Amino acid sequence: MKRALIIINPHAGRMKLLRDLPDVDMILYNGGYDPDVYFTKCRGDATEKVIRSAKDYDLIVCGGGDGTYNEVISGVLKSGLDIPVGYIPAGTTNDFASTLELSPVHKTAAQNIVIGTPRKLDIGKFGERYFSYIASFGAFTSSSYTANQKMKNTLGHMAYILEGITNLSSLKPYHVRVETDDDVYEDDFIFGAVCNSRSIAGLIKLDERLVNLSDGRFEVILLRMPKQIIELPQMLTALQKGTNEKNVVLVHSNSVKITTAGMLEWSLDGEYASSTGELQISNCHEAISLVL
Repeated sequence: MKRALIIINPHAGRMKLLRDLPDVDMILYNGGYDPDVYFTKCRGDATEKVIRSAKDYDLIVCGGGDGTYNEVISGVLKSGLDIPVGYIPAGTTNDFASTLELSPVHKTAAQNIVIGTPRKLDIGKFGERYFSYIASFGAFTSSSYTANQKMKNTLGHMAYILEGITNLSSLKPYHVRVETDDDVYEDDFIFGAVCNSRSIAGLIKLDERLVNLSDGRFEVILLRMPKQIIELPQMLTALQKGTNEKNVVLVHSNSVKITTAGMLEWSLDGEYASSTGELQISNCHEAISLVL
């Protein structure tokens, strides 16, 4: 039989995956895999486990949220091995899983991994770190890593929305210079993202015609500081539709250079990061094989 490593974040979401784990294990076994289960113990543990063990397996399965998936694909890339990855979404928001249209039903997701085929997807490189679908700064960004885990487990996605409302009262601009393949944008922005996803923080949904997960290009989103806060909903609507709006920038680019005078706080797939001065973000074309 082939061997599969199932990496589980035991604290993800409302921990429902733990109840479904025996069924998930049996589905993989009946699908021709001898599964081993590993429970992560701390942040970064999934990456280290994959680096150590990837050579011993034919499939790596991530059971957790987008942050755990980030750690798993980072481990695969750092291992230097082309091992297919399966994703059973079990987090609070599961933005990237939503873009991939993965089933939120754990047993169905496991079955789809067994019968699916690997698809090559682009990955982002943020300095020396990787991200699977988004690097963002500004409004709502900190919600993904400041919302308390107990609050997330109790309230689900509402935790992010509540955090976003709290942050809205202290909305502030960040002066940033952004260089893409074709243009340069320097202004005061309340939000910026370099992404490869149709769902962003569960609050912004991009038209699926705007996003190709394997084209070697990011979607670069910049929202300028509005004169009045009432303009913000109009900006988000324009962004979702991909229409022109004076305060909205939406372009495609293979690489992005970010320059700031001071430190800028970021979220990488929901996890904290920061940059100072110049930062290079590059697209790793078709770097990961995800079973879909």
